[in-house]
Amino acid sequence: MTVADVRRVAGRIRFYVRELTGEAAYDRYVAHARSHDPDAPVMSRRAFERSRTDAREADPREGFRCC
Repeated sequence: MTVADVRRVAGRIRFYVRELTGEAAYDRYVAHARSHDPDAPVMSRRAFERSRTDAREADPREGFRCC
């Protein structure tokens, strides 16, 4: 296995883990927000995650958190 192969596999693993944990969602949000209105303020990561959590908990189809 060459160094290029290792890098390619590591990149795919990194992509999968970021998608699985939801970390890539913020990057997609920022790209979307900047492409639609470059001058508009973008939420911080913390505000974005809070907004996602609030939306998830408000929707009964997404399940619920008891605690």
